Amino acid sequence: MKNYLICLILLIAFSLTVKAQLPPVFSQARKSQARGEATVRRYLPPVKILWQSGNATTNILNPEKLLNPGIGQADLSGKNLCVLTSNEKGKPGILFDFGKELHGGLQLITDQSRGGKPVRVRLRFGESAAEAMSDVMDVAKDATNDHAMRDFTISLPWLGKLEVGNTGFRFVRIDLVDDNVELKLKEVNAIFTFRDIPYLGSFNCSDTLLNKIWITGAYTVHLNMQDYLWDGIKRDRLVWVGDMHPETSTIAAVFGNNDVVPKSLDLARDITPLPEYMNGMVSYSMWWILIQHDWYMHTGNLAYLKQQRSYLIKLLNQYSLQIDSNNSEALNSGGRFLDWPSSDNIKGIHAGLQAMLVMTLNAGSELCKVLNDPATAKKCDDAVLKLKKNVPDANGSKQAVALLSLSGLISPAAANEALSVGGVRNYSTFFGYYMLQAKAKAGDYQGAIDAIRSYWGPMLGLGATTFWEDFNIDWLPDASRIDELVPAGKKDIHGDYGAYCYKGFRHSLAHGWASGPTPWLTQHVLGVNVVVPGCKVLKIEPHLGDLKFAEGTFPTPYGIVKIKHVRQPNGKITTSVKAPREVKIIK
Repeated sequence: MKNYLICLILLIAFSLTVKAQLPPVFSQARKSQARGEATVRRYLPPVKILWQSGNATTNILNPEKLLNPGIGQADLSGKNLCVLTSNEKGKPGILFDFGKELHGGLQLITDQSRGGKPVRVRLRFGESAAEAMSDVMDVAKDATNDHAMRDFTISLPWLGKLEVGNTGFRFVRIDLVDDNVELKLKEVNAIFTFRDIPYLGSFNCSDTLLNKIWITGAYTVHLNMQDYLWDGIKRDRLVWVGDMHPETSTIAAVFGNNDVVPKSLDLARDITPLPEYMNGMVSYSMWWILIQHDWYMHTGNLAYLKQQRSYLIKLLNQYSLQIDSNNSEALNSGGRFLDWPSSDNIKGIHAGLQAMLVMTLNAGSELCKVLNDPATAKKCDDAVLKLKKNVPDANGSKQAVALLSLSGLISPAAANEALSVGGVRNYSTFFGYYMLQAKAKAGDYQGAIDAIRSYWGPMLGLGATTFWEDFNIDWLPDASRIDELVPAGKKDIHGDYGAYCYKGFRHSLAHGWASGPTPWLTQHVLGVNVVVPGCKVLKIEPHLGDLKFAEGTFPTPYGIVKIKHVRQPNGKITTSVKAPREVKIIK
């Protein structure tokens, strides 16, 4: 026993000595000023080889070996290798499909290639197969390295490992660059970078397409929850505040309270001194206020809301003064923008901004009452009364029509009639969420469900695993899938279409603002409506439309609420709800 105690004392003393002798960089890295990351990295092998160069039979040996899971370590066994050789028959190339849109890069493990020197390869990442086969010099299809490098040449080590890339992708093409070289590859793995968080919310119904749409919207936003909340993982890797509103609505429905939301809202606030507008657009600071309102309703975090008080009050006072003698919004000190497809409709933008200002000031008034500032609340209310005296013409803009309805400036029935013209033509992936909300406000739940199927469904039919920056059903005739090389006579759905900032391959195929159906299905089909801040009171009001059942979960600060609705043979809906005791349920 005595010897045991002596050994124990010596061991403790040794461990303390070792700890004290750690290099200073370790203690520095542990300090609060050392920046960490909220994401994790996982390594995934490709699921398919989609294409090989024409000389594959002579210049590529054992490519199928690269489809096997690896260990991320080079060795001296010389086994299970893919060998690429460039010679008089040409330079080899391989296109890999990783099966699903990912955010991250590529890990390559090499063996003892001939000559013992680094071997240069060209890497091309793509959100579609066609993009991975494109060239950044292809001006016609707008293939770019904007925001993230996706087409570049790099040297691979002899018998080693290289990790490279930071973009959104599903496909990667690898080509040898130089003549008369050999590359032995042991592994090619996608580096999947994401927040390792649970999907607390869920949705399941009798329509498998709607189920797939719900989870695809959730996954699209999940990919964009990096250190900050981005709009796109390939392009638009920025905190765009307006674009965040569908994303934060999705986060509330799927992940619950997550620090990426306040962190991103605070960044936008801190880099935008008043009287400037966030992202240089008059509408985006309005979206900031609307998100603050919705986030407070979900989380009930009064302490966080109080941190916004100074900036929020000044911003609301600024907006309340932007009304002219005709009771019209006069927001002229920044970009006047709703979304890209509506950006040429000047009258429609005016109508949309008029409606947004009403929505913003109404939300601001509620927040001011919570913050015990009745004076600013009254300013907001008085400004809304003025704005309601002027109802601009939407000029055919479905974006503006949706906002006019949601703000109460036009009747829900009139808005729904206008939104129904042409079905889902002139929808957009961003403002489609508000078009769905306007249809719900009019009681046209079946019309909204059909719109989700008809607009978001075709993206999945074209091979999408995330939702896109924009989509137009007029692109569908003769369109190719994104997970195949474009067949002869088909249109390249990625490279041939797009407009404004998203022409051709610059078009982002994983854009968080396109996730609107996810929170919409949770709110209106599953029927979850937050009545009291912090989800202390939820009203469960399902609208199944043509569905036989709908079930799912909803995250609250107190735990998960479980909900199930079943249509009985007589058409009546029976509902069962199980909630934490702190959450009051109203049916």
